[in-house]
Formats: sequence, C-alpha cells, structure tokens
Amino acid sequence: MTGALRRTVLIVAILNLGYFGIEFAVATTIGSVSLFADSIDFLEDTSVNVLIMVALTWAPRARARMGMALAIILLLPALGTVWALWSKVTTSVPPEPFALSMTGLGALAINVSCAFLLVRFRSHSGSLTRAAFLSARNDATANVAIIAAGLVTAFTYSIWPDVIVGIGIAGMNVDAARDVWRAARKEHETAA
Repeated sequence: MTGALRRTVLIVAILNLGYFGIEFAVATTIGSVSLFADSIDFLEDTSVNVLIMVALTWAPRARARMGMALAIILLLPALGTVWALWSKVTTSVPPEPFALSMTGLGALAINVSCAFLLVRFRSHSGSLTRAAFLSARNDATANVAIIAAGLVTAFTYSIWPDVIVGIGIAGMNVDAARDVWRAARKEHETAA
C-alpha cells in the first residue's frame, strides 16, 4: 500500500507543480487575486505531496510531527492572498473574466483528478494523507468559485467577485490547516 501511495502522491505533486506555473502566469497577467491565491495553493500542494512521499517511511511520531509542519504550510497561501488582495484593492481593475473562468476550469480538472487519485488513501498514514486529500478536495471547491467569479465579473466588471473568492480560498486553507493540526496532535499524543 505504501508503494502505491508514494507513486500517487508523486503524480499529484507533478500535476500540481505543472498547473502552478500556468495559473501563476495567468494570475499575474490578468491581475487576479483568486487565481494568485489558488496558484500559490498549487505550489503548496506540490510541497505537501513531496513531503508526504518522503515521510511515509518514518516512524509514527515523526510522521505526526510532519503532519503538524504540513498544517503550518497550509497557511502559506493565506499570507500570499493578503498581499495580492492589497494590490487588487489599490488598483481596482477587475481581472479579465474569460481568462479567469477558463483558468479556474483547468484548475478544477487538475484538482478533481488529484482528489480521485487520493481518495482511496485518505485514511492511510493519518494526518499526512489527510492533508493531501483535504487540500485537493478544498481546491476543487475553490475552482468552482473561481469559475463563478469570472462569470459574475463578466456582467458586473467589478473587482469584488475575484476578491471575495480569494478571501474564501484563504479561509479554506486556514480551516484545512486546523483540521490537519488536530489530527497530527492526536497522532503525536498516541505515539508518545
């Protein structure tokens, strides 16, 4: 089971890294807070999956500590979003709606694929694989919101749909980090 899980998280890491580059380029080109937050989240997901692949062979206590570290890593996109949010509010130029929605659709395809790959492992190896599965699941939800933000922006030509979705993505990362932290603490206490 561990070999299959290692191969799966490696595939997920490669998919996330590839789409990070695409989404980050579009986000900076069209000035989108939500795509910026989501692109940073793709980079964070790459890191999480690489760390999981490495930590799978560790003892339970060390894996629990890694789970706590991953919980902190899950907070990084929220910090990047604050920076992007500040830039967006000061410029007040909405992102290009078609590019926003289409990039969100591509991200949705990647994240749904990753969630399907990870779903059978979500209870294997505790907080580590839980972090990967929750991240992919939450990201798919965020991508649907990005697509909707693009559609609303097309009709309103406002920055606010993009800003609101960006804030929502940051909030989901904070919630996922809290969930992974609790699971890792419980594992650490059990292993101690």
